[in-house]
Amino acid sequence: MQLYSLDPLLDNRWEDLVASHPQASAFLRTGWLRALATTYGYRTIALTSTPPGEPLSDGLVFCEVRSWITGSRLVSLPFSDHSEPLLHDSSHSFEFMDWMRAQHNRHKWKYIELRPLSWEMCPLSALTASQSFWIHTLDLTPSLDQIFCGFDQNCVQRRIRRAEREKLSYARGCSEELLNDFYRLLMITRRRHRLLPQPRVWFRNLIACMGQSVEIRVASKDGKPIASILTLNHRGTVVYKYGCSDDQKHYLAGMPFLLWKLIEESKAAGIEQIDFGRTDLENDGLIRFKDQFGTTRRRLTYLRFPESKRGPHLSAPGLPAARRLFSVLPGALSSTAGRLLYRHIG
Repeated sequence: MQLYSLDPLLDNRWEDLVASHPQASAFLRTGWLRALATTYGYRTIALTSTPPGEPLSDGLVFCEVRSWITGSRLVSLPFSDHSEPLLHDSSHSFEFMDWMRAQHNRHKWKYIELRPLSWEMCPLSALTASQSFWIHTLDLTPSLDQIFCGFDQNCVQRRIRRAEREKLSYARGCSEELLNDFYRLLMITRRRHRLLPQPRVWFRNLIACMGQSVEIRVASKDGKPIASILTLNHRGTVVYKYGCSDDQKHYLAGMPFLLWKLIEESKAAGIEQIDFGRTDLENDGLIRFKDQFGTTRRRLTYLRFPESKRGPHLSAPGLPAARRLFSVLPGALSSTAGRLLYRHIG
């Protein structure tokens, strides 16, 4: 089987494949790829067995991450919770694996990484398991009453009712005002967790490149934003990608309130499931929070060639001194540091 490469940002066939393939997600959309390229300067490349000029029948997309800090590599895809290879079956992986092996040797990349959600590699593949996470999804096919009854009674149901009694105000859209509210809360949250914030331009580019597929929701009390989420929409799935809140106002239950709004509106729009995103295996608090919404949890494992140890993870460094520094940096410096360093993380 002969393979062909293409630029998914220039070849409209890629977006057509993503629009029609049942395993495609928001992370494979051309808009997501364009936001990655525009924000971080990554080169995008897609691989297919379809000859030029014909509609794509399969595809595997990558970004090239060039970094003197974390090493240059090919990733499918940076900052994406998962990225499904759009292949017919695992038996086709041999030709793609041969290409990856040859390109790895040619470019001397540190490794090539795949982030499949459900695709399984052939047992004889040279790909090896790397990092693992939990992925949570919520089925929206039951009635709203059934979904609500599936929530933890004390930690979710009661808190949603508390938020409704508090008469929280609610806004939804992609305006600059909502983006500013979201980003202020993101800065608070990242500082609380001693992590650098993603650069503001990343979210601006997401909105510009993905249009109505991106939505920001903000909950406020007496005119002051207390919680916000950013979601991505692709066909029958909504991805809850980013969430942030003011920890001084957690008693108002802004996050459960927003997620219930997301569920109600997604259900009304005919969405079939909500992807609650990946969670580190050791993050017991976040795992428990997602479990309490009646989600289904399963393992998500990334694959690499050649086998390599987990590289530096600048968004969550293990050094206590670095985490303390991130927690006390002024807002402007923290945002600038994020803009400079995030391109090395992907």
